[in-house]
Amino acid sequence: MNFSDYRAIAFRRDGRVLHATFNRPDTLNAFNEELEDDVSRLFVDVAADDETAVLILTGAGRAFSAGGDFEQMQRAIDEPDLFLKGAENGKRMLFALLDCPKPIIAKVNGAAMGLGATIALFCDIIIAAEHAKIGDPHVRAGYAAGDGGAVIWPQLIGYARAKEYLMTGDALTGEEAARIGLINRAVSAANLDGVVDELAQRLAKGASRAIQWTKLAVNIRLKQVAHAVLDASFAYEALSNLTEDHQEAVNAFRDKRPPRFTGK
Repeated sequence: MNFSDYRAIAFRRDGRVLHATFNRPDTLNAFNEELEDDVSRLFVDVAADDETAVLILTGAGRAFSAGGDFEQMQRAIDEPDLFLKGAENGKRMLFALLDCPKPIIAKVNGAAMGLGATIALFCDIIIAAEHAKIGDPHVRAGYAAGDGGAVIWPQLIGYARAKEYLMTGDALTGEEAARIGLINRAVSAANLDGVVDELAQRLAKGASRAIQWTKLAVNIRLKQVAHAVLDASFAYEALSNLTEDHQEAVNAFRDKRPPRFTGK
């Protein structure tokens, strides 16, 4: 892999384990065009990298990823074609993640919200700090949950629970998420690195082809669901990008006040 081509992800190797860190800590690793572009090719590069047996995905600073960047949202309101480009990147990164044969561990060190939560939950194993917040607050930004939340949440916790969290935008702690099966497990922040590193090394020393083919087999059904849902959910999100409520949410964020939604 040519790490110098990446602008918003930092890398380090630990034997055959590759650590990839979203590296926009001043924004809580929110997704802008640079991070979207990096993630959309990360999993393709990892799949082709003979030196990598396992990928660990995490975030720099206090968050895994806060999800959408509000300045990027305003640009997409002003230029809707930017939203369409983002949707294409979103589909590309999710299917590349599912198609990457290497095991991918999400190390959720802090908030994983919106697209950040989607990326984490699409990973093969999700281990979070007990205090970490995980949620999909698209509706609180006047957005339909279109970037994969409508795919993965029902698969992990069932439709009733998924609809409650997606329609309210409420977040869970890592501990709560583990209890209901949204993630694999939650550990103390002090133990997070050690637990993830131990598991990653165990996988890296395993029968790599058997592990990879097992992952790909399990993901067949999930890919079918993603193909069935993603186009429609992105289309609904594109429509919500044009609503007054979405603009109001962006304005409220800038003004540091609660949004006043009108349903328009």
